[in-house]
Amino acid sequence: MAMLIAAGDGFAGWSSLNDTVMGGRSSGSCSIDSQGLVMQALVVTEGGGFVSCRSPRFQPPLNLSAASALELVLEGDGRRYKLAIAPADLAGKLADFLPGGLRWVRDFDTNSAGVTRVRIPFSELQPTLRANPVGLPLRFDPSRIAQIQILHSRFAEDGSENKGFRPGPLKLVLQKLEALP
Repeated sequence: MAMLIAAGDGFAGWSSLNDTVMGGRSSGSCSIDSQGLVMQALVVTEGGGFVSCRSPRFQPPLNLSAASALELVLEGDGRRYKLAIAPADLAGKLADFLPGGLRWVRDFDTNSAGVTRVRIPFSELQPTLRANPVGLPLRFDPSRIAQIQILHSRFAEDGSENKGFRPGPLKLVLQKLEALP
């Protein structure tokens, strides 16, 4: 049975995090309307190159252990985006030694018009640290998820250049986020 995480105007508390945290010049915002979470931004490559919307920290951590994947229903703009999931903890506080925090990521494409449905199996998530792949044998634990984030970034999940990245104005509407068995 699917588990709804958020849909329509149920994305309360989601906020923007952009490359300005590291000296970049992109600007973006997250808002909520009856259609869902709306990310609007002006992406600037020089000095950074990412914009995002992220959930509030889940308290208690979100337990998706009965699921095997996430499904996103969104209206995109033909760009390639990234889903990032932050674990609540890692091997008993190992995350404290990883500045910037570990994220489990997966790139996905959007249609230039209309609705895009994206299914991201947990088995396809890759561990990264500040957009760089982590070379440790880690296993994703869906039972303790602290935060979920949607990004448009210059960097792909493997640390290479995102071939679907475009600077300039963008708009993405996340209509529904659901965990699937």
